[in-house]
Amino acid sequence: MKIRALVVDDSGMMRKMVMRALAESRLAQFAFTEAADGADTLAKFNPDQIDMAFVDWNMPNMSGIDFVKKLRATSPRRVPVILVTSESTMAKIEEALDQAGADGYVCKPFTTDVLKQKLTPLFEKLAAAQAKKGFFSKLVASIG
Repeated sequence: MKIRALVVDDSGMMRKMVMRALAESRLAQFAFTEAADGADTLAKFNPDQIDMAFVDWNMPNMSGIDFVKKLRATSPRRVPVILVTSESTMAKIEEALDQAGADGYVCKPFTTDVLKQKLTPLFEKLAAAQAKKGFFSKLVASIG
């Protein structure tokens, strides 16, 4: 499975760590786009060119949680968003998942194994959805 991933963090080193861990997880073949904060993310985000976003919470110009809320309110397509953050309290996790609409949550610091464990259920859903979409595309083509 190929995934076009947007990795957002105000630390360039942290973006590189997230990208390396994702590549090492072998959950998918990733093509990465980077953004330095929420405002930069909005400028680079196109739901037709991004399959998934990995976003830090605490950033200048627009926080990651504000980006998720804005995305959920405005985007016609639900692109999965995973917060990768040092915010580790249950209240913050609930705010991200239940109130803002994030699809996953990974606490920093993390290992590749933890990242893979947290993301495997989401990638299994994506693979099933892609397989279903492929089936229906082939069915429509065979009817036409």
